[in-house]
Amino acid sequence: MILYGRNPVAEALRGRRAHTVQEVWAGAGALREPWLKRAQARGVRVRAASAAGIERRCGSAAHQGVCAEAGAYPYVPSTALLACPEPLVLALDQVQDPHNLGSICRTAECAGAAGVVIPERRAAAVTPAVCKASAGAVEHLAVAQVRNVADFLAEARGAGCWCYGASPRARASGPEPVPYDVPDYRGSGIVLVLGGEASGLRPRVAGACDQLICLPLLGQSESLGVAAAAAALVYGILQRRAWRVDKNP
Repeated sequence: MILYGRNPVAEALRGRRAHTVQEVWAGAGALREPWLKRAQARGVRVRAASAAGIERRCGSAAHQGVCAEAGAYPYVPSTALLACPEPLVLALDQVQDPHNLGSICRTAECAGAAGVVIPERRAAAVTPAVCKASAGAVEHLAVAQVRNVADFLAEARGAGCWCYGASPRARASGPEPVPYDVPDYRGSGIVLVLGGEASGLRPRVAGACDQLICLPLLGQSESLGVAAAAAALVYGILQRRAWRVDKNP
């Protein structure tokens, strides 16, 4: 995997797959970066390269003067996420845009989530574009691939987690979503389920959730984008957990 961009390469050099980064190509500006000099001192091969040469190697003009060869992304078993104490896990149902996946992973890592679950098929995987969109956050985040999201939710419920599906509007069938600040998120693991960009949660995935939740929409747009909704809901859940502890000991 050829990573590109200063943050993705820098985080890869200090993240879970640092030992797989063997060679870095950098322009004159990047060669002066302290983090790259430290990597070179550890034995990572750092080669001077032109901007055109770096773009040819990584296939993107958004390289910011640096790219690196790293090993395959190290996915983790989904059971590892559920084994964390009272985990907060984000499960994505067919999110296909790599920029959305990267942004969601960045939010999850910054919020201290246990990890992110993605399907093996019909969804974005962790690619160099996702690494770039996450600003390297995926290097410190546990990401699991599962064959079936609904089956994972059943496993999560069996492990004592509550599963909340994000739904932007009332559904044609099934329960209507409640405002996100209604549930009590304390005392158990939480799986926040977010649907794909076009159709949201699929019926079977929505049906596997304990409850559907929604954010207030006060303007004319019908929904937030999935990455923006993920950020708002994750921090809303964290705030509600803290508020519940403070107000209802």
